[in-house]
Amino acid sequence: MLDKLREGLQGAIKKILGTATIDEEAIKEFVKDLQRTLLQSDVNVKLVIDISTRIEKRALEENPPAGLPRRDHIVTILYEELARIMGEEQKFSIPKGMTSVILMMGIQGSGKTTTVGKLSRHLLKRGYSVGVVGADTFRPGALVQLRTLCSTSGIEVYGDEKEKGSISVAARGVEYFRGLNKDVVIVDTAGRHKEERSLLDEMKTISKKVSPAYSLLVIDGTMGQQSFKQAEAFHRANPVGGLIITKLDGGGKGGGALAAAAATGASILYIGTGERIDDLELFSPTRFAGRLLGMGDLKALLEKAKDLETEADDEKIKRMMSGKMTIDDLYYQLEQIKKMGSIRKILELVPGFSTALGDKDLKSVEEDMDKWKFIIQSMSKHERQNPDVLNSSRMRRIARGSGRNEREIKDLLQRYKQAKVVFKASRGRGMKQFMKKLAP
Repeated sequence: MLDKLREGLQGAIKKILGTATIDEEAIKEFVKDLQRTLLQSDVNVKLVIDISTRIEKRALEENPPAGLPRRDHIVTILYEELARIMGEEQKFSIPKGMTSVILMMGIQGSGKTTTVGKLSRHLLKRGYSVGVVGADTFRPGALVQLRTLCSTSGIEVYGDEKEKGSISVAARGVEYFRGLNKDVVIVDTAGRHKEERSLLDEMKTISKKVSPAYSLLVIDGTMGQQSFKQAEAFHRANPVGGLIITKLDGGGKGGGALAAAAATGASILYIGTGERIDDLELFSPTRFAGRLLGMGDLKALLEKAKDLETEADDEKIKRMMSGKMTIDDLYYQLEQIKKMGSIRKILELVPGFSTALGDKDLKSVEEDMDKWKFIIQSMSKHERQNPDVLNSSRMRRIARGSGRNEREIKDLLQRYKQAKVVFKASRGRGMKQFMKKLAP
């Protein structure tokens, strides 16, 4: 996620923390490092000057709180100023018991339709009844894509392949779902560009017809400074009530879109952090700034874990906590971790881990997990439930079936025994206490 921006900021922090004397020269050097990083990440020049001037002024003039070293206070100033440029934290509040319409707007290729699928699932998991209207009659295959995305969550999509008038499809779709008393109706519209005046006018007409509670603009996080002008054009055509920034999982620059979006006056409500249907997060400027600076985001980690609770197998969990864990249960654990995303993305949320573990270490952990899954899949049902029966001949057969070697199978069994001991010793109590410590 925003790799270049994150690495540059963390590099500047390491440098200032390692400086023997924090004087005016050290502070100015720190600010230059920040400016270089922000500009290379495509942050708007005006915003770079604004944030760097504020940081330098505060770092030179403010006295640190009692007991806080000056270098740590400078990092705190950077954290506060980064959060400030990304706007105030906003709550995306939708009432239940009445139909609220969300109109989705986006620039061509911004990932808007995929985001509609993600947002509909996100709201469904939070107890809302959701309907989706496919009003993108311009792009071939848009309705098929939308139905495919929403089918994984069991969400109904209203659309008409033969109808070319997006305004009438949007109006009919909203009325259809009002009749079903849906809490939320999400209207997917065609991607458009600031130069396409007729399409922007059409957007304005759709908005008048469906009277949305929210008009959300989807912006590609890799676009850079161009996103500012695009957002402005959309805002003039139909006031933007919130933003969703997509494609923040890659190594793209991203900083420009993030800062420019916040500068339009509309708050960032969600960010897309991957290709999975669950890779959509509520945006918090302070928590996001913390992740950029390597401070982690435990709240986001706990939210991911909470989402998995609804899918948890109670029988498996009770068996693990009683010390009777099987290899099948270990496989279940691996699957649950995979549902949360990549190991890299999970550890980014844990304070200190994102900087403590290098790419090589993270890659090794993920490779081990993939190897273990192949090994487990090559075991018989009896072997998975009774791993003590695994002798040399069985291990040789499993090695041939999984394409791994016997040493890797022994390593898996050793890890399995360690996990079994940990679960049995905790009986759930230690795990609960640990999670309480993590909670903010």
